[in-house]
Amino acid sequence: MEDAVRIDSYACQSTQRGTGMKKVLSNYLRPYYGRMLMGFVIKFIGTIMDLCLPWILAYMIDTVIPQGRRNAIFLWGFAMLVCSVLALTFNVIANRMASKVARDTTETIRHDLFEKIMWLSNAKTDEFTKPSLISRLTTDTYNVHQMLGRVQRLGVRAPILIIGGILVTLTLDPVLTLVLVSVMPVTAFVTYYFSRKSIPMYNALQRAVDQFVRLLREDIAGIRVIKALSKTGYEEQKYDTLNKKVVTLERKADVTMAVVNPATNLFLNLGLVFVVIVGAYRVNQGSSEVGKILAFLTYFTIILNAMINISKMFVIISRAVASANRIMEVIDVSEESLSQCCKKFVEDDAYIRFEHVTFSYQSAEAEPNLTDISFSLKKGETLGIIGATGSGKSTLAALLMRFYDIDQGNIYIEGEDIRTMPTGRLRERFGVVFQNDTIFEDSIAENVRMGRTLSEEDIKKAIACAKAKEFVEEAGRGYDNHINIRGANLSGGQKQRILIARALAAQPDILILDDSSSALDYKTDAALRHELAAHFADTTKLIIAQRVSSILHADQIMVLEDGKMIGYGTHEELLERCAVYREIRDSQI
Repeated sequence: MEDAVRIDSYACQSTQRGTGMKKVLSNYLRPYYGRMLMGFVIKFIGTIMDLCLPWILAYMIDTVIPQGRRNAIFLWGFAMLVCSVLALTFNVIANRMASKVARDTTETIRHDLFEKIMWLSNAKTDEFTKPSLISRLTTDTYNVHQMLGRVQRLGVRAPILIIGGILVTLTLDPVLTLVLVSVMPVTAFVTYYFSRKSIPMYNALQRAVDQFVRLLREDIAGIRVIKALSKTGYEEQKYDTLNKKVVTLERKADVTMAVVNPATNLFLNLGLVFVVIVGAYRVNQGSSEVGKILAFLTYFTIILNAMINISKMFVIISRAVASANRIMEVIDVSEESLSQCCKKFVEDDAYIRFEHVTFSYQSAEAEPNLTDISFSLKKGETLGIIGATGSGKSTLAALLMRFYDIDQGNIYIEGEDIRTMPTGRLRERFGVVFQNDTIFEDSIAENVRMGRTLSEEDIKKAIACAKAKEFVEEAGRGYDNHINIRGANLSGGQKQRILIARALAAQPDILILDDSSSALDYKTDAALRHELAAHFADTTKLIIAQRVSSILHADQIMVLEDGKMIGYGTHEELLERCAVYREIRDSQI
């Protein structure tokens, strides 16, 4: 019952977003309309050549052979050979053109989808979920690719075979044609009905695949933890449950569409039986000829195969419609809106200012994750942020970089509200090391460069400032040494120093270090702070830390608890006025 309600819900969503496939056809296929038209013409000619073969055979049997003219037999035989060669050649050319259109169109769709995902706000990424975005980039684009190729190959050929076959059979024997045509409306209705019914089922299946991808990502990424805690059986049970859910939904969709092929075969074979019976009776009565009946049966077989191909094509189209809706749901996400009423802040010389900032991940009406945060920093000052896990430290940094938009208040950089800045221009100011940041499978130098126009000297200087020079130069190939995926061949401290070098390399205006020294020993941590003070004096720094020693010498320190600022000042001032800060300091001594 729950699955039925869920599928009905997806049916509603599919109806609301039914323009997905229309946009694929109108927007992404538009540049290839000319090439597709040429392919259709070539496919049309090749298909007509196929349709000519049974007619020529019937003519030879009923007219040419009884006359005993050997030259005419060879001539019509040669005509059949020419038609066969032309049919093969034209169909191969058309299929190659169709494959190229499908490939190029899917490449553009995949590019636009990836580009949009890269620019999605964190709120939208959280809404779609990362596994779902991966599934849309892979499975859904593959489904659309299959549909585009199949429709061009069979979507033209099959209808021509059906319509052309019926028209030719009318010239051979109109009575037998009526017998054939009488079963076709029933097969068309069955195909349409079950295809329409299957679309919401494939939507539900794709959403279950999203959950499946998420579980696989988590289990593979955390496989060492799973083994260390001896929870392999527990994860296998979760995997089995979700796997069965995917299989069940796929079975429901496939069983629904599985009715189409047998039903089509049944009705068309019944028609074939009636054709044979009526044809035999008409030959016996002298109303028809053997060659015509033979050609008619050949055309019937051609039409039967064309109908079967169309029914198969509807299965692919059903999947592709669901996938296109999911792809366009991401591509059509509107750009982050800019505030129309943002004011300039010019009352003092603050470089960064938070004014009564309140924010919730859920909604503006939900319990805030940050409440009424206000502070200001001058250029070159350092703000240390400390507090318990979940107090909102990383959230504050995410708001400053506008990964999320605040619910209330204002955030200014150099007197300009960040909501008036293009996100690209805003984020170019920052160098950042996130909590649990990512090391890519590449060389050390490329992990620091990250595609930016940085010289080798910039990279070496950043690595030296991050106190990573010693272990980098000791590595086998130095700065070109290869790093495994997620930095598996580096220690925790080495990874953090590479990440810090990446943040420093472009000489940022604002530096955010989110728990970036937790794996460093105290000596390296102190040396890093000295480098920042000596070489990045003009850089405004936000240092999020668990250790008091990492922020001890900051110009200002903020203490957060449950999303609220309960202390703000220097180390000495907080020791006097903030009991929570004293407790943190005392617990670490």
